[in-house]
Parts: sequence; structure tokens; C-alpha cells
Amino acid sequence: MRERKLKVRKKEKQPNKIEDQQESKPQGSNHLFTDDLTLNLELVRQEIGHNWDVHFREFNIGRTGIRASIIFVDGLSDKDLINKHIMTSLMVDFTTEYKQELSFVKGSDLNKFVKNQVLPISEVEEIGSIKELVSKVLTGSTALLIDGSLDALILGTTKLKTRTIEEPVSEALVRGPRVGFTESLSDNTSFLRGNGEIENLSLVKFQVGKRSKKDLVVAYINEIVDPELVQEVEKRIKKIDLDNVPESGYVEQLIEDNYLSPFPQVQSTERPDRVIAALMEGRVSILLDGTPFALIVPVTFSMMLQSPEDYYERWIPGTFIRLLRYLAAILALFTPALYIAFISFHPGLIPTKLAISIIGARSSVPFPALIEALFMEISIEVLREAGLRLPKPIGPAMGIVGGLIIGEAAVQAGIVSPILVIVVALTAISSFANPQYSVGITLRILRFVAMLCAAILGLYGVILFFLFMTSHLVKLKSFGVSYMSPAVPYRLSEWKDLMVRMPLMMMKRRPKMMHTKNPIRKG
Repeated sequence: MRERKLKVRKKEKQPNKIEDQQESKPQGSNHLFTDDLTLNLELVRQEIGHNWDVHFREFNIGRTGIRASIIFVDGLSDKDLINKHIMTSLMVDFTTEYKQELSFVKGSDLNKFVKNQVLPISEVEEIGSIKELVSKVLTGSTALLIDGSLDALILGTTKLKTRTIEEPVSEALVRGPRVGFTESLSDNTSFLRGNGEIENLSLVKFQVGKRSKKDLVVAYINEIVDPELVQEVEKRIKKIDLDNVPESGYVEQLIEDNYLSPFPQVQSTERPDRVIAALMEGRVSILLDGTPFALIVPVTFSMMLQSPEDYYERWIPGTFIRLLRYLAAILALFTPALYIAFISFHPGLIPTKLAISIIGARSSVPFPALIEALFMEISIEVLREAGLRLPKPIGPAMGIVGGLIIGEAAVQAGIVSPILVIVVALTAISSFANPQYSVGITLRILRFVAMLCAAILGLYGVILFFLFMTSHLVKLKSFGVSYMSPAVPYRLSEWKDLMVRMPLMMMKRRPKMMHTKNPIRKG
């Protein structure tokens, strides 16, 4: 009986050993190449052979009888480059031009010979594992496998379809460059390189995304930027742990200091000239492949209300336009709240004739000021969002006509007063004056908070809301820099480029908050 039990136990253990062996066996993507081309191709086919757009092309190198194969993805790789500079060089020109040298080349040395003397390709890399090959091929490169070699050659044949260079839609200017970033990372970095001969411009590449890998570039001017800032940016980028990073907005949300704040702590832009200007101040820019929006860090609140056109115009009109922008931001944020506060709590603060006119207009309105204002503000926001999503020929007309119809119909129906239609129209127009769309969204959200505070405590509620918002902005930081700088901490010398844009010859120093290596602007 004891012997039978032992035999049974041995039989039970055998399947477990097999499972352990299967678990310890490396996956195909972790295999190293062998000197057998057939086996190598079989391992690659196990990984990506099921994809219809992955092509395997086997051939003989010239008349040597040495077998080889290329692997590429249709649509990502440049077929003309493959046919003219790879296939022709290996199949047609090889035997006639390299017949004598070939007799001395064997095994893995053939790879080096083909790499250094045969292929007229600028980007050639040797790799030794299936995993690396799969990653490179699926991003547009072409893999060359030669029988008898323990390595594969990765050839740079990526050809992605990109749109033409256009003026940025979200940051249009009257005077300034008409060039905007595209979805191609190489094009975007070339815009930075081509914007004059910039000394010490560093472009450091990273990869983000665990399953869908994308290239990300950190740009800075090494002679100017604070090294601690660069280290902090790279540290936060390395902590990004997502399957896929499709747009720079993902990066922005993952590297910002306070994700609970409604204010953006990273500036996004489509304009290369804005990025260059930020780099010259000692800031860092982040560019991601697949999106035309670059990121700039650190950022301050005043930067969100500035436009590159402020510096292209003379300082007097530039200052006037900037002051108008600050006024528009205040109107967009507080106008509906002040209307509610004055109408509901402080009618005595309104001039007598205007108060009588407003009371007469609101005599037929059955709702309190808050409900009245919320109805109109929500209607405008819905129309604005609908105008963005509609086709371009219809969108602007829909927004204008829809606003007029709803406002006129609401007044005639006695739902809102005519004075509120003026207030809402002024608020909507003021919100469009902001050069940064993300800040405009923040002001639109906070506008509703201010309206609720005004409906509860009147003018005191508006003041309390302003104090809470200001205290939050003072505490907020972007990569260690105060969000309200140079107002807090107070630096009067740097107010030359805050609300007022002084002449360029007076702005000789870079911002002190950036702790730059070279604080003086050349010239």
C-alpha cells in the first residue's frame, strides 16, 4: 500500500513539473536570435505574423545563395526607400560590386559588412532580441535578417503621413509668424532648430506609455536653464506609468503640482515662437509625438494673459492690449455675480434712474436674479459648446443666431430682463479675449461659483470668493515657482513685463524666479 501511494504521488507531481517548466520558459518576444534564418522568422511570425499589414519578404543576397529577409509594416514604412536603397542594393548591385570582399566575410561579420559598405541608409542599428525587433518594426522601421548572423539590422524607413504646416487655430495673431506645430515630433523639433541658430539648445528624448510607446522630447537651453528644474521635469516624466499617452494633455495632468486646482499649472501652445521665447527665459518645453501642442513649465498666471503679439507691436499698443485683456478677464469672471449681488442685496448702490429702469424691466420676470442669470449663462455655454462641435461652416452662424434668438425670445417671454442679456453678452465677449483657451475654461467655471456666492451673501460673498481665490493663487506653485510671481513674492523690478509691457531695451534681465545660470539677456 505504501509503494502504491508513493507511485500515485509521483504521478501527481509530474504535471506540476511540466507547468513549472512552461512558466519558466521565456516568451517568444524574449528570445535571442539564432544563426538559423528559418527559426528566426518563425519566432518573429509567432509575435506579429498574425497582423495583415506586417510583410515578410525573403530573398537571396545577389547570386551568393545567402538567404535574407526583410520585415516591415505597410503604411508606416517607406516602400520607395525599401525598394531603391535596400532591395536593389542587396539583390542587384551586391554581387557585381562586392564579389571579392564577400569571400572574406562570414557569419555575423556579414552584418557589419552590409551595414558599413552596402546599404545607403542613414539610420542603421544592430539588435539581438525578438522583443526589440518587434518594437522597432511596429513603429515603421524595417528589419533585415541574414542567414548565419546572430543579430538583426534595423533600418530607419519610417514614413508617417502628416498634415501641411498651418497657422495655429487656437492662437491666431494679426502680426507674427504663421507657423504652428504639427503632429510630427521631428517636424516640431526642426521648427525649434530652424528658428535661428540657438546655442546650447538641448533636446533630450524619453519614451512614455507602457503598451503604446511614444517619443517625448524635453527642450531647454543648457547655458541658461536651472539644472534643478531640468532634473525635476525629467523626474516627473519618468514617473508617468500609463498604457498609452495619446496627447500632451495626459502629460500635463500627470506632472502638474496640484491636480485639484482649477488653474492650469502648465502652459500649452501650438506656436514655436512662444516656446522659443520661454526657453530664452530659462523655462523648459515638453514636446510629444502625435500632438501639435507643446508644454511649457514653469508657468505663472501673468503668462496666461500674455500673447506673443504683445512683443511684436510697439510697447505702447502692446501695453494697452494687455491691460484690455486683464479687464476682460475681470469682467468675464465677476460681471454676472455683481449683477446678482446688486439686484438681490444692494439695489441702493445702483444709480436711481438706472435702478428704476432695471426694476421696470424686471417687473414681469417671475424668477429671482440667480435663476435668471443661471438660465442665460447655461444657455450661452451650451451654444458655445455646440458651435465648437458643429461643422465649421455652420458653427459660427449657429452660435450667433442661436444667442440672438434665445435672448430675444427669453426677453419677450418675460423669463429674463433686457439688462441681463446685456450682462451675459458682455461676459461672453470678454471671455473670448483671453489668449489661452484653458484659462478661459477656468474663468467660466469660477464664474458660476462667484454667482452662487453672490446669491448667498451678496457683495460680501463676491469679496469672500475673491479673497479665497487670491489666497489659493498665492499658495499655488508650478515646479517650485510661485504662480503669482512676480507679484508674490513682490519684485517691483520685474513688473516691467507684468500688466505693463515696457520697451524691450529696458528688459535686460531674465526673471529672477527662474534662477537662471545667465541672468542677463545678451545685447
